[in-house]
Amino acid sequence: QVQLAETGGGLVKAGASLRLSCVASGRTVSNYVLAWFRQAPGKEREIVAAVYNAHATYYADSVKGRFTISRNNAGNTVTLQMNSVKPEDTAVYYCAAKFRGAEDYDRWGQGTQVTVSS
Repeated sequence: QVQLAETGGGLVKAGASLRLSCVASGRTVSNYVLAWFRQAPGKEREIVAAVYNAHATYYADSVKGRFTISRNNAGNTVTLQMNSVKPEDTAVYYCAAKFRGAEDYDRWGQGTQVTVSS
């Protein structure tokens, strides 16, 4: 059973940087895809970025060039570096995991609030 725990949310001003981290525990996750999702008030949850390894990453168009997802060598920590944040990045950010090849993400963290003021 994989457990995910996020840290790093907070309140920042537009244009600032913020880093979110997520630690996966419970079992080895080397064969899992780790991702960040977000959900803004009144909107559906959307994927922000995902990583399997250094050569396999995905970014939503809205964050390309501003956010960077990375994974540590042990594979159990995923980081989302958020640069040049905008008010529209305000949301609860969730860490998620799925086994490589699986269709759906089935492990979720509790979420961390990111608020960007203008």
